[in-house]
Amino acid sequence: MTSEGSRRLGRPPDSSSAETRGRILDVARGCFAEFGFEATTNKTIASAAGVTAGAIYHYFESKVDTYVAVYEDVQRLVYDRFDAGLEGAGTFRDMFGSLLDTAHQLNEEDPTLAQFLGSARVDFQRYPDLANEMGDQVASRRTRFFAAIVDCGIQTGELDATDRDRVLALIETLVTGLTDAVSGDGATHQLAVDAIKALVDGTLVGRPDDNHS
Repeated sequence: MTSEGSRRLGRPPDSSSAETRGRILDVARGCFAEFGFEATTNKTIASAAGVTAGAIYHYFESKVDTYVAVYEDVQRLVYDRFDAGLEGAGTFRDMFGSLLDTAHQLNEEDPTLAQFLGSARVDFQRYPDLANEMGDQVASRRTRFFAAIVDCGIQTGELDATDRDRVLALIETLVTGLTDAVSGDGATHQLAVDAIKALVDGTLVGRPDDNHS
């Protein structure tokens, strides 16, 4: 077999390598989100993507490699959008509000992003070896992103430096909750985003009246 023939093994005709790989990643994301790591097979992904099983192995040596590639792709998509959303924001409230708005927009555009991240947290607990396959680069970008928002608040005087760690924990918990709890319901997701903003602004919870003090 020629080298050209080997290169195109398993790929649909008239499709570029990047397009085929991208389609496989998109379809695999939905499969992993719906069925989880264990129940999803490369055959399932290939069938849903409209390619042969050979196409999957042309790009990824194993199901673990496919999963890692999907996870890295999702993180890139999400944090590229998060970074773009922060442009022009100069306060903690603006940056955090932009983060929440972008998270909601992503959920509206493609719910499988949040659904995959939610299922990934479960899969990582069930299969520690799978989590170990993830590089530090992904975690480092996430940490830097949230830290930049909190550090902005410290610089503007909105946050006290002594509260840095707990505000970081709060942001990560809230964003995680948005993906785990209500990613499939757009209206509820928007209500949650609005409530979180109001909570940060101090307008959601008031002091008890005199009769309940």
